[in-house]
Amino acid sequence: MKLSLLDQLLSLGRSGISVAVATDLTTGAQALVTATGAEGDLRLSDHDLITLREALTDDRNRTLELGDREIFLEAWHPPLRLMIIGGVHTAQFLAPLAHLTGYEVTVIDPRAAFGAPDRFPETALVNEWPDIALPALKPDRRTAVVALTHDPKIDDPGLMAALRSDAFYIGALGSRRTHAKRVDRLIEAGFEPADVARVRGPVGLAIGAVTPAEIAISILAEMTAVLRDAALGNRG
Repeated sequence: MKLSLLDQLLSLGRSGISVAVATDLTTGAQALVTATGAEGDLRLSDHDLITLREALTDDRNRTLELGDREIFLEAWHPPLRLMIIGGVHTAQFLAPLAHLTGYEVTVIDPRAAFGAPDRFPETALVNEWPDIALPALKPDRRTAVVALTHDPKIDDPGLMAALRSDAFYIGALGSRRTHAKRVDRLIEAGFEPADVARVRGPVGLAIGAVTPAEIAISILAEMTAVLRDAALGNRG
């Protein structure tokens, strides 16, 4: 890779922008492809760019045939992150599961007894109110936010902060009745119904989850479905 392209790749990575390194396997010509542009000596048509950008969203490296050329696409993404509001029992299962699937996990809870190192020994902890913590953490398109406390005083400010972000997934624990009341509160707070619809509640896929561990599995499964753009329903 040319030094100029490497410098751009590192700069994009520091900026939290997804980028693909496209390499012609015959000529060695390369280009950096993002959602908005392309740089390099690899000539690409508009159709080529559409194909490469679609492949970039799949989050995996692959070889593509573009006309009579073989192009190797190497995807570079910011890390996946999960921000859990509430250091509750379900969070104790969700955090390690998310770690195993590649997420950087942060538990946010102003209650020190819940957001304690002995409850989350390998997880970043923030003992702040979520409306303070989340803006500082800057959720992006590679970030999921899940509210688990069942306490509107803690969950609602966190959900409001999440709705103001680009988080790809926002979920909240609670029954359908609880979620309906939550939706009303968010709309009363000034959010449009279409924006509030981003909050998935009851959180998690409909797998019959009952225990905290099972609910954690259902949440991670739904996060994966949303990330991979799979059409799956939520918990009943």
